Amino acid sequence: MSLLDIRNIHKTYDNGEEVLKNVNVQIESKECLGLIGESGCGKSTLARCILQIEPIDRGSILFKGTALHNKSERLLKPYRKNIQAVLQNPASALNPKLKIKESLIDPFQQYGSQIDMKHFTYPSERGFIGQLLEMVELPSNLADRYPHELSGGQKQRVTIARAVSIEPSLLILDEPASSLDVLSQASLLTLLEELRERLDMSYLFISHDLSAVQEMCQRIMVMKRGEIVDSFEKERLFCEERHSYTKELLSLFE
Repeated sequence: MSLLDIRNIHKTYDNGEEVLKNVNVQIESKECLGLIGESGCGKSTLARCILQIEPIDRGSILFKGTALHNKSERLLKPYRKNIQAVLQNPASALNPKLKIKESLIDPFQQYGSQIDMKHFTYPSERGFIGQLLEMVELPSNLADRYPHELSGGQKQRVTIARAVSIEPSLLILDEPASSLDVLSQASLLTLLEELRERLDMSYLFISHDLSAVQEMCQRIMVMKRGEIVDSFEKERLFCEERHSYTKELLSLFE
């Protein structure tokens, strides 16, 4: 049984535009699946549907065999602990009025009773926050600062620490490094690779950067205009049978 099994989902916006067309995606335990495509092709919409921020028109979204797409918010809440997200803009993900420690502790306060902690301990709130900051290679004194006092790279590491604090099974990464400079991007991707192995998580890694996807992922799916047009093991990226659109994306990085 796949960790996440998306079957034949369709999504249409209010203006009648069909943004997802018969999309099928499976993610296995401890796997990093890459999803690549040009801006506006439907990648982020798919992420929002998985997170149940937006409804689907038809099809199914199964987490460990349980349907998520037809649950009420009350029934969905226990599953939200298992699927967390890190988005493109860390500044918009952090409340500017809250200190970093308050943002970091918020998921635990919501879901702590549901967590069978395998990787973290909770000796105290301060001790727990210290573990999270150390895990993403940030100094503990950042806990008492506000978001505007941190760099873009530091803010993104805080959002990652917050997302993994409740030990989710699946982390959706939607362009997590695209707003950072080149050096910060490289170090963030290295950190994410280490965290996936250390915390036994699966990733859906969404990007328009084929080189980053190739570095991070075991499998790659290519989306064009709301459809999955190619799917392959990353070792087969340069094979002749690749879809013409995949080859077009490859040509941009030559």
